[in-house]
Amino acid sequence: MDSLELTPFPSPIQERKEVGSGVYQDKVLLCRDCGQEFVFSSGEQEFFASRGFANEPSRCPDCRAQRRASSRQGTRSLYQAVCSSCGGEARVPFRPTNGRPVYCSACFSAQRA
Repeated sequence: MDSLELTPFPSPIQERKEVGSGVYQDKVLLCRDCGQEFVFSSGEQEFFASRGFANEPSRCPDCRAQRRASSRQGTRSLYQAVCSSCGGEARVPFRPTNGRPVYCSACFSAQRA
């Protein structure tokens, strides 16, 4: 039987050392919102790695800034549903799904207490 040689996963300490080694190269990525190409620089890659982010950005810097600004302004959609407790109207920030209870503000507060 052949022997398998297993390599251990790098420890977080080893990964931190590799982050500063400058092994990153600029990458050209495609923005998922506007479809434009943007550069994911080696410095940004190093920053993302130092913060523990595993995924590359999917939006260009302009679209990221626009998305951040819109989320701060509170421009989210509200969905209408029927409260599972009292049967009244409930407005919720998520799309209700079948089989999951939805509560109006008053019933939700009562559930939490």
